Amino acid sequence: MHQQPYDPAAEPPAAPARILVVDDDPTVAEVVAGYLDRAGYRVDRAGDGPAVLARADAHRPDLVVLDLMLPGMDGLEVCRRLRERGPVPVVMLTARGDEDDRILGLEVGADDYVTKPFSPRELVLRVESVLRRTRPAPAPRPPSAAGLTVDPAARRATKHGTELALTLREFDLLAFFLRHPGRAFSREELMREVWGWDFGDLSTVTVHVRRLRGKVEDDPARPRLIRTVWGVGYRFDATGREAD
Repeated sequence: MHQQPYDPAAEPPAAPARILVVDDDPTVAEVVAGYLDRAGYRVDRAGDGPAVLARADAHRPDLVVLDLMLPGMDGLEVCRRLRERGPVPVVMLTARGDEDDRILGLEVGADDYVTKPFSPRELVLRVESVLRRTRPAPAPRPPSAAGLTVDPAARRATKHGTELALTLREFDLLAFFLRHPGRAFSREELMREVWGWDFGDLSTVTVHVRRLRGKVEDDPARPRLIRTVWGVGYRFDATGREAD
């Protein structure tokens, strides 16, 4: 049974980011939380500094929308204590528009600063922008098709989970084919792209293709993966179906 080509659309969607909204004004907190909820985020709320820290310890947020003017422990101190617990993006929300306050907020770790009165939709866009900048990019998926997978970092190739004993060039050739399924390449193109040579003995490519077929094909005499394209060169067929 052959594995189907990797389809990014088939990947499960990432869990929505958890946003902690902190404001001692219930009306403001409700409006902000409502807009973020409709934008698809999971939203928690807190009204003072101790509640923020308790919620952050219980469920680490992906971002905090933090009012500067909180009773008891102000937003700057809350931001400092959040940073002591680990990295967390903070969008400071305040009625104080003085430049010194904005600079101080950024110095203690705020990633952005929004002054009241504000547009809730603009705040959502600011949140999205900060999350894009601060969330780690997903690790690239190793090239995989038809039961074959290569891990370039580990220099490891497998067929249906079983490790393949490939030479350096065989590995590079397989990785190249997996990255370009369905496209025909001439031997000259393969020599340039895989070997890095602009000229050389093209039989080198032929020999390596034959050896690679011997390791990845179920029947090397009737290859279904690395196809010969007459008059052109070779094409990797990710479906692995028998030719008509």
